Amino acid sequence: MRIVITGATGNVGTALLRHLASTGDHELVGLARRIPDTPTVGGREVEWHSVDLTAAEDPLPGIFAGADAVVHLAWGFQPSHDLDYLERLGVGGTRRVLGAVRAAGVPHLVHQSSLGAYSPASDDRPVAESYPTGGIPTSPYSRHKVAAERLLDAAEGGDLVITRMRPGVVGQRAAGSALMRYGVPGLVPAWVLGHLPLLPLDRGLRIAFVHADDVADALGRVLAQRAGGAFNLAAAAPLTAADIAAAFGARLVHVPSAVLRAGVDVSWRLHLQQIDAGWLDMGFALPHLDSSRARSELGWVPSRSAPEVFAEVLDGMRTSASGPTAVLRPRSLAQTVGDAVRRGPVGQRRTP
Repeated sequence: MRIVITGATGNVGTALLRHLASTGDHELVGLARRIPDTPTVGGREVEWHSVDLTAAEDPLPGIFAGADAVVHLAWGFQPSHDLDYLERLGVGGTRRVLGAVRAAGVPHLVHQSSLGAYSPASDDRPVAESYPTGGIPTSPYSRHKVAAERLLDAAEGGDLVITRMRPGVVGQRAAGSALMRYGVPGLVPAWVLGHLPLLPLDRGLRIAFVHADDVADALGRVLAQRAGGAFNLAAAAPLTAADIAAAFGARLVHVPSAVLRAGVDVSWRLHLQQIDAGWLDMGFALPHLDSSRARSELGWVPSRSAPEVFAEVLDGMRTSASGPTAVLRPRSLAQTVGDAVRRGPVGQRRTP
């Protein structure tokens, strides 16, 4: 199969390339703004194209020509204060990919949606893929994921098979530096994460988690079967506040979510950290995922529990683990300070 992957250098993209390189004789095409210096993955050659989904030119129809499937993973998380750019990348990029898929006659589009597309939970029961996708209105990320889903709704029908993957929070050790760069203020060194005696958090927090390799496995199964529709992907049980505290080796101190939200919102508005309060709103409002469809129709079984995934990610953050791409590059305090002086806080600046 000739498989084109947008966002191929990110958290899920790198895992998918590793998986596809090891499981079949595929022609792999990777798209990213900053392509790797080394074109091979797992000993297999990857055809790389430098593509910016927000740029005026549109090379996608030519790149997609002859593809058996397009896996659309590209999405933006920063700069969190530039919502216009994030919308152009996430929603506008999805619109552009859909148009190019149609123009090139690609038979299968796999879109990386998210747990964040779902409406707030009505109770504690896990939800299937039929649950409403109205999103969390206070979260820009959630609103953009919902808008992308509406584009997919309008494109349904005809010969194009559309698949929507809706994973929980996706983690792997190699993403440690990237998650530190996006989620922890730049002046905070990684070693601090190993010395937290107390963890202030609402004890009711529950978050669906899944390993990047497990998402890649599900994507590979979808591509092999050309399976359409939506698929939830999450470990059997969600990550809890107690699990998070245990991973840190800290004592959980219950702080109501409303108090945490106020602190996160103020610190984000003051540019002290780069995570907007909408992420916290999603953490407390979104439902847990029922992944029964992926298990029964794809034969998919997650290899790691939510606490195991979080522990691996936390270890990656503490040790500044990184990957072979610009997105997963190492994070160092000196480099972070230098970038902040030259280009401003990560929550405001545009990555070149």
